[in-house]
Amino acid sequence: MIESLTSVVRLNRVGWWDLLDIAIVSLLIYELLKLVRRTHAVQILIGGGVIVVLYYASQFTPLQTLDWLIRDMFGYIVFAAIVLFQSDIRRALVHFGRAPFFRYLNRPETTDETIEEIVVALRMLAEQRVGAIIAIEREIGLRNYVESGIPLDAAVSYDLLVSVFRPGAPMHDGAVVIQQDRVAAAACFLPLTVNPRVSRDLGTRHRAAIGLSEETDAVALVVSEETGRLSLVLDGQIEQDLELERLRYRLEALMLHRARLKPREEARPLDA
Repeated sequence: MIESLTSVVRLNRVGWWDLLDIAIVSLLIYELLKLVRRTHAVQILIGGGVIVVLYYASQFTPLQTLDWLIRDMFGYIVFAAIVLFQSDIRRALVHFGRAPFFRYLNRPETTDETIEEIVVALRMLAEQRVGAIIAIEREIGLRNYVESGIPLDAAVSYDLLVSVFRPGAPMHDGAVVIQQDRVAAAACFLPLTVNPRVSRDLGTRHRAAIGLSEETDAVALVVSEETGRLSLVLDGQIEQDLELERLRYRLEALMLHRARLKPREEARPLDA
């Protein structure tokens, strides 16, 4: 019995390339399961698994009608899966594109002056309790979101940012996108998160910031209109009630790739 199993799987022929192949496939499956965990995609995957089981069951049993139905529907199922999983597929590709290897292919473009202008603007907006959301581009481009807003292509300055978000201003609603030390556009539309674990106490701006960070590696900064509190969102996680100095350290560490955080100022886990 053991000899027959050995001859089937050909264990004596397994080499380093086979082990590497198995490791890569295992990693891909693991990352896929992490992405779809606790999302609506889980139920869709279960439904797809049921269809696969029924297909093989119809092959080895005289269920001719079921076999005909599944074979005729299979081509349409592929297109339906692409439509249903479009957001998850996009998120998966972005996730794989964030691998540590690719992070060294790009250089940060943000400067100390830009960060200081942003921090000053956030302080003024928080003191006046003016709602705002600022997205700062990193390695993954935000061109799609820039095109949804009003192009500006202006230098980053605190007075420009405060003017954009002032209540009653034409570009008050929406987000400001910053690319390479330039205010690329304002009044941009960002995707809202569909994560069921996000607190219901978070408003539209916070949900839009989380949604953007789930699809890109951008840093999103939010000023609450109700409380004036500052939040930083990254990789689908939100850090709320930030002090101004801590926010400055976080931005410098993220945008300038510098380890300038003091030991007591190390980044805490972001709670969604």
